[in-house]
Amino acid sequence: MTVIRLDADQVCRYVEELADLMVDTVDGGASIGFLAPLDRAAAVAWWKERAGGVAAGQLAVWVVRGDDRTLGTVTLAFPDKPNSRHRAELVKLMVHRDARGRGLGRRLLATAEQAAADAGLTLLHLDTETDSPAERLYTSAGWTRVGVIPDYAADPGGVLRGTTLYYKNLGAAGHGEHPGTTAPTR
Repeated sequence: MTVIRLDADQVCRYVEELADLMVDTVDGGASIGFLAPLDRAAAVAWWKERAGGVAAGQLAVWVVRGDDRTLGTVTLAFPDKPNSRHRAELVKLMVHRDARGRGLGRRLLATAEQAAADAGLTLLHLDTETDSPAERLYTSAGWTRVGVIPDYAADPGGVLRGTTLYYKNLGAAGHGEHPGTTAPTR
C-alpha cells in the first residue's frame, strides 16, 4: 500500500476513485457531511471542487492506494486568517469498507499529522460523529476529546447526531509553512 500526496491534477486524475470511496463511505453509514444515498455525480463534483483548494494551498489531500485503486483518503484544511496559521483541520478521513482493519486509517492519520508537524503547524483539530468507530481511532492516536455538541449534524440516514470535537498538539510553536507551500504563512 502506498500513501500519495495529491496535487490538483492528481485529484482530477483520481476523481472517479475518490467519488467511489466517498459513496462507499456514506453508504456504509459514516457521517461525513452527506446523506444517503449519495449520488455519484455529486461526489465527483465535490471532489473536482477540491482540486482548486489543493492548487491554492488551502487543502492537502493524501490517498492510500492498493489493489490498483484508492482505498482511503485524508485531507488537511488550512485556515485563511492570519491568527490561525499555526493550525489545520483534519477532514474527510475515509477508508473503503472492504479495506478496513488493515491500519489504513491510522496510516493516513499519521501521514497528515507528520506533514503538519514537518511544516511547523502546532495544532490540529477535527470533529466526528459521537460514538462512531472513528472516535476509537482518534483517542488511540493521542487526540484529546474536547466535548460533544448534541444534534449537530444529520447522519447519512437523516437522523440528527452529536459531534465530538478533538484536537492534537503537535509541538512547540514554529514558523512553518502549510504543507505543500513554499511561502511562509506567518
